[in-house]
Amino acid sequence: MIFGRRKRQEAEAVVEDVAVEDTDVATADDAGAGDATSEADEAMEKAEAQWLAWDEAFDREEGPFDIAEVDLDADDVQRLDLGPLIVTPFEGMSLQLQVNKQQVPQALLVQDGKSGIEVAVFGAPSRSAYIPEVRREMIAATRSVQGMRMTIRKGPFGTEILRAVPVQDANGNVGMQITRTWFAEGPSWVVRGVVFGKAALEPDDEDATIAIEEFFANLVVRRGDAPVAPGAVIPFKLPEQPQAQG
Repeated sequence: MIFGRRKRQEAEAVVEDVAVEDTDVATADDAGAGDATSEADEAMEKAEAQWLAWDEAFDREEGPFDIAEVDLDADDVQRLDLGPLIVTPFEGMSLQLQVNKQQVPQALLVQDGKSGIEVAVFGAPSRSAYIPEVRREMIAATRSVQGMRMTIRKGPFGTEILRAVPVQDANGNVGMQITRTWFAEGPSWVVRGVVFGKAALEPDDEDATIAIEEFFANLVVRRGDAPVAPGAVIPFKLPEQPQAQG
């Protein structure tokens, strides 16, 4: 495979997680609300500086890739071409396209039995980093949902977002669904991966995460020249059926 990726030496530097809850702003009715707001703003600025540093330290030379950065004819691996996204399969992988109400494929769901990842590709500005803006929107959305919690930490693809979302089963039992969100940004595109299952519950277990990490790293984005607004989903194309062999 042309996308062989070295194992990341995460154990060399353990960085303390930054929890978004630590920077919540006190209500205006509280005594000293102005001081609390100022301290919260300063804490958020410090946290954002750390998140940007983690983003900048991530080397996309190990993937995910832009189509202009790779030669897909350099090996004989059979990949799945979804138009804007080219996928390298792995052993034991199950794959499902997720469609909107108009039956347009907008996300890809991949599982390996114990873990899974939902992948989508979005438009992005050509002259500025877009991930920090997306991250701020996710923080705001998380704060608006009662009971939802978020932690932002260093991950295998720069800054990653861990979220715990309250869920209720058919019997009315309430639990928490844990996910990890990865981002990678290329020329006018952002690819997002939302990880769930064991790879989300045990993010430091290499055996649980390696297949999902390798899958995300081996993605190839074919953005195309069509105009796409920043943040707009770039829909996938259904793969062509292989020709029957004689």
